Amino acid sequence: MTDLRRRKLLVGTALVVVGETVGRAGVISGRLPWTANTSDSPTPAEPGPWRFFTAEEGAMAEALADRIVPPDPQTPGGKLAGCAVFLDRQLAGAYGRREGLYVSGPFEPGTKQQGPQSAMSPTQFYRQAFAALERYCRSLQDGKPWVDMPPERQDVILSGLEGGTVELEGIDGKMFFETLLKDVKQGFFADPLYGGNRDMCAWKMIGFPGAHYDYREWVSRHNERYPHPPVSIAGRPGWTPKTG
Repeated sequence: MTDLRRRKLLVGTALVVVGETVGRAGVISGRLPWTANTSDSPTPAEPGPWRFFTAEEGAMAEALADRIVPPDPQTPGGKLAGCAVFLDRQLAGAYGRREGLYVSGPFEPGTKQQGPQSAMSPTQFYRQAFAALERYCRSLQDGKPWVDMPPERQDVILSGLEGGTVELEGIDGKMFFETLLKDVKQGFFADPLYGGNRDMCAWKMIGFPGAHYDYREWVSRHNERYPHPPVSIAGRPGWTPKTG
C-alpha cells in the first residue's frame, strides 16, 4: 500500500469514527455519565499471613527492607512501611509468574537497559538468593543468621553485594542487591493498595498528594507544600457512598 493510499484510508476511517460518535451524542442530565464501581481496579493486598515467603523468609525480607529503608524518628522503615508485604504479594502474583513477558531462550547476559535476562522467574530467583545469603551469613566467623546480625554488619554485607565483593553461591549477588533495592523502593513508594507505603507514610514524607481528582488550582503554585492529606487509588472512607 502506498503512503498516499494509506493516508487516505486512515483519514477516511477517522471520519467514519467521528461521524458515528457525533451521531450518538446527546445531553445527559440528572445523573453521572458513568456507572460507579465498574472499573477494572487492582485487587487490594489484604493483611494476613505470607502468601509466597516462608516464615523464615518473611522475617529475612523484613530485616532486608529495614536496611534498604532505615527507620528514622519521622518515618517508619521498610519493615513497618510494609515493603516485605508488598514484595510477598507481588511474588505470589503476576510479577512472580512473569505474566506478559517473553520467557523463552536464549538466555544471554544483556545490557542494564534490557532488564533481567535470567531463565529463573522472580520467585525462583528470590528463593535461591535468600537461601544463598543465609548460607553466606552462617559461613562467617560468628555464624549468625541474617536476622540476628546487628544492623551495622548487615550494611557491610549489603555494601559488599552492591560492590561485587561479596559473592553468593549459585546467585549473582550484585543482581540480587539491585533487584531487592528496586522492589523495596517500589513497595515503599507505591500506592498502599499494593501492601506497602502503609498509612501513606512515604507520600507524607515527600509531600506527594496521591490520587486526588483535581489539581488545576495548584498547577501554577510552585514551591508550596500541598496542604491536603494524600489519597490512595482506593480513595478514602469519606468518599464511599452510604447505603440504606
